Amino acid sequence: MRRFLLFSLVFVGLAACQSADESIVTPPVAPTVSSLISPPPITSTKKPPDTPTAVSTSNPSAAPAAQPTNAPTATDTPLPTNTPIPETAVTHISLAPIANGFVKPVYLTHAGDERLFVVEQDGTIRIIQDGAVLPQPFLDIDSLVGSESSEQGLLSMAFHPDYGENGRFFVYYTDNNGDTVIARYQVSANNPNQANPDSALALFTLPQPYANHNGGQLAFGPDGYLYAGLGDGGNQNDPQGNGQNLSTLLGAILRLDIDFDDAGYAIPADNPFVNDNDKRNEIWAYGLRNPWRFSFDRLTNDLYIADVGQNLWEEIDWLPAGAPGGANFGWNVVEGTHCLDSETCPPAGLPPIHEYPHGSGSCSVTGGYVYRGQQFLALYGNYFFADYCSGIFWSLFPEADGSWTATQLLDSPHFVSSFGEDVDGELYFLSYGEGTVYQIRP
Repeated sequence: MRRFLLFSLVFVGLAACQSADESIVTPPVAPTVSSLISPPPITSTKKPPDTPTAVSTSNPSAAPAAQPTNAPTATDTPLPTNTPIPETAVTHISLAPIANGFVKPVYLTHAGDERLFVVEQDGTIRIIQDGAVLPQPFLDIDSLVGSESSEQGLLSMAFHPDYGENGRFFVYYTDNNGDTVIARYQVSANNPNQANPDSALALFTLPQPYANHNGGQLAFGPDGYLYAGLGDGGNQNDPQGNGQNLSTLLGAILRLDIDFDDAGYAIPADNPFVNDNDKRNEIWAYGLRNPWRFSFDRLTNDLYIADVGQNLWEEIDWLPAGAPGGANFGWNVVEGTHCLDSETCPPAGLPPIHEYPHGSGSCSVTGGYVYRGQQFLALYGNYFFADYCSGIFWSLFPEADGSWTATQLLDSPHFVSSFGEDVDGELYFLSYGEGTVYQIRP
């Protein structure tokens, strides 16, 4: 009973939509393609081969800028040792509290140093330094953030791969109109623990047709580009068909070059739809319902996507390093490997590497990371994830024959809103209702 009451009070809304959603959300008029990013609307110019198309938020009609002289800087990845670290499927874990006192924590990351940055849903980012939570937030944009719905708010952040040199980081939030904003900020020139709130530059604002399925993940890939996960926009069953619609940014993972144009972003030359004026050039992968959390394996560069399901199935999708863009993961034709409306639906998209049914309190997958730390080598090479509602933790382990072994590790009392890595690859998770950061250990 305690868990049910707590869940009712603090549910972040990452779970699959139930029929109640339809009674509280009034379907709006669908935005036209030309108004999907505003203000101002962004217009793309077809780019020459091997030249990114410049997209400027300050001058949307500007011609493409000159080809950049420097390619994006790849993120650092640890080099394999001469003696490979043994990898075996994990069978159990323990949870060690690290810091508490957070209010609705939804994300954790690092800035290339020993500090941990914790994103709170209402609009603040706090720092854990030397085991203590600093009294002043790193950034407070509460006045800009709309978080009235359980799936809205300040949802994640990502530090530029060259943050130590340029001091830039990016945030993903819903504004007071309920629209999605991806914005760039700068750290203060005088205090490394304080961001400059006046440095904001919105890369784009995306109108949301409903209050749910807002996605929320930002992450820099090994190629130095910024990846952003956007949900299908809601409501139940993807009524606007956004998951399979390449003329909208909804229901997709975007891939953006944020170094090419200082006033906005550019389209990487090898994005899959750059030469198709009928498709959004920003899209890297699509057919997703609500990719709340995704991550890159810092050793192999493989991409893991945890896509929140509808009523019956939760799924983990996977793209190996080097896979071309344009992958379709099947929503809203299928939920996991299952036809959404009929058993006679045609096959659609790449199947997940793992799915699990609702039951025993499960309702919403929270994706994690492949452990690549050095502190607990028993965890090495395992991908960890959990279910927000049930608090159950699992691992996924790749076998030599290409299959994946899924192991239930722990049935916890926590509402697992997110996982996070520190600079060394050690793994953490956030207990949403409790407001505590835990480290995952053997």
